[in-house]
Amino acid sequence: MILDYRILSIGTLAVHELWERQGEHRTAHATTTLVRSGDRRIVVNPGLPTPVIAARLRERAGLCPEDISDVFLTSFLPDHRRGLAIFPDARWLISENERDMVGGLLIEQFEQEQDEQARDLLREDIALLKRFQAAPDCLAPHADLFPVPGFTPGACGLLLSESNRTVLVAGGAVGTSEHLEKGRVLRHSFDVEQAQVSFTEVLEIADVIVPGYDNVILNNLRSHKIFG
Repeated sequence: MILDYRILSIGTLAVHELWERQGEHRTAHATTTLVRSGDRRIVVNPGLPTPVIAARLRERAGLCPEDISDVFLTSFLPDHRRGLAIFPDARWLISENERDMVGGLLIEQFEQEQDEQARDLLREDIALLKRFQAAPDCLAPHADLFPVPGFTPGACGLLLSESNRTVLVAGGAVGTSEHLEKGRVLRHSFDVEQAQVSFTEVLEIADVIVPGYDNVILNNLRSHKIFG
């Protein structure tokens, strides 16, 4: 059984909280990853607009949107899902906890919101979330859910088990290489204390980390397992 993963697009934060010089404000988008295992072709966190995601698929993997069997979101944030619409025939998956907890928060906000334009946006998000199925514990051979709550209420990574190492598509549980180096979680996390617990668990299990807003990172705390 061949397991393959590759980065389709490296994400970025709107404002990198650990940089001294910020530069211009950017449009945040999550790192997008393609996972192939068995007969499943899974796109994780399609954060860029649909035309860009389609182009990245062709450039990085020689695939078309119709080739994708599943889309998995580590979190339901907008910067993780801008390119969803290009995969209408794929299964849309998210962790059951994220779906249920975020859904409850959206409904609560909708009931309290007085501005009609804001209510329309919330209504759209609620309808979109209903389109998602609760992800099974195993999305494909050697590709399993790994809960990392805190960044969002039910955030969940995807753990890829290769023959000699583990790769975790961590989403916002690990923001960038600077966050990993400094042992910090993202400041805008839903529950910072819980996010810190999840951050520690990521370091304990993953040899390689795909962060939420950066390129692939080797976990130096476990690098001896790969090279030693």
